[in-house]
Amino acid sequence: MTTTLLLSVLAGIAILLILVLYFRIQAFLALLIASIVVGLLAGLSGIQVIETIQKGMAGTLGFVATVVGLGAILGAILEHSGGTKAVVNFMIKKFGINRAPSALAISGFIIAIPVFFDVAFIILIPVIYALQRKTKKSLLLYAIPLLAGLATTHAFIPPTPGPVAVADIIGAQLGWVILIGIIAGVPTVIVSGILFGKYISKRIHIDAPDISEMTDDELKLPHFGLVLSIIIIPILMILVNTTFKANEYLSENYESLASLFQFLGHPFVALIIANLLAWYLLGTRKGYTKKELLDISTKSLAPAGVIILLTGAGGVFKQVLVDTGAGKVIAELMTDLGLPIIIFAFISAAIIRIIQGSATVAMITAAGLVSPLLAASSFSGPQLACMVIAIASGASILSHVNDSGFWLVSQYLGLSEKQTFKSWTVMTTILAFTGFGIALLINLFV
Repeated sequence: MTTTLLLSVLAGIAILLILVLYFRIQAFLALLIASIVVGLLAGLSGIQVIETIQKGMAGTLGFVATVVGLGAILGAILEHSGGTKAVVNFMIKKFGINRAPSALAISGFIIAIPVFFDVAFIILIPVIYALQRKTKKSLLLYAIPLLAGLATTHAFIPPTPGPVAVADIIGAQLGWVILIGIIAGVPTVIVSGILFGKYISKRIHIDAPDISEMTDDELKLPHFGLVLSIIIIPILMILVNTTFKANEYLSENYESLASLFQFLGHPFVALIIANLLAWYLLGTRKGYTKKELLDISTKSLAPAGVIILLTGAGGVFKQVLVDTGAGKVIAELMTDLGLPIIIFAFISAAIIRIIQGSATVAMITAAGLVSPLLAASSFSGPQLACMVIAIASGASILSHVNDSGFWLVSQYLGLSEKQTFKSWTVMTTILAFTGFGIALLINLFV
């Protein structure tokens, strides 16, 4: 029976990869098909498989759909209002040209909290072009720190879709994921972005292409403090709620305050408040019409919808492993091998990422594999958050030709495939191992 369950899981993963890589079937559909195959091979009846799909999808989407949707709208308003460029301009002004790489790394780290990675990168490309023309140094000196900041936050810190999805599937609290994500993310950006960017820019010189760009006056950029406040407010509210939950003394002695933040600090309410602030302060007060804001919000939900459905399919995969008992078998196997679950989480995410390219698919599939293993053990909130960062790190590793990010970076920076491997691919690998190493270290002490 044990062998049958293990083989059914391996068959499901193989079918998922074949459908995605060879037949180019959308990952949402591929994950559902793989889940059905695992269920049937493991001994569930057809009706039981259908019930498992319903249970897995419903149990996952209630939380993820709301958070990802609200995050997408917030990011879109920040993007269209010029908020992303306002952050970068402020940082460069404060840090100065000589420390522009650090300014870009911090900017990327902040901006990617509400704005999708690829959107933020494309918006900020003119900024690093201008810096390169002014200093005549390699474009990579500025691009790598920016990319590291964007990629790290996009993978580690909610409300970006990846960590939200993984946290929900494995049962981690978003407040802890935000906190551990920031702690692991800062040194990760320093190592993979600032230090590696300085190293690789001396070995590969790239000039910015000669294109026109909009001026700050044309964009009518909002004030940095306003943009930062809108981004930080929901994060702080969620963290305060997490603090009350984790501290019994505070909860008992400040019961009214704890109840208030249990409501205000819930991701739903915190993100709704941030959206309303952005809608007014960056929207109507800047002259956007109600129709324009409605269009911006509606368009932002298109990419979010794909991620939401994909996450639901990941929840189905997890539920199949639970209902068939395959998850318990894998957990016992990990125990017999002496392999900690956090290491298995990183390795499984890394393998799926390298084979099929998509970080999101890798994160969600690995979370589905890991979630049933956690049921037999008692993990604290910080430990589950470390598990999320381990999965996110593994899913960020070794971006190459089967990842759309590889070609996005290559195209906008004017790099050859070989140069992209030496810069972007190496950066994502350093990011993955640094983030995982820090998560592993934190996990030992929490």
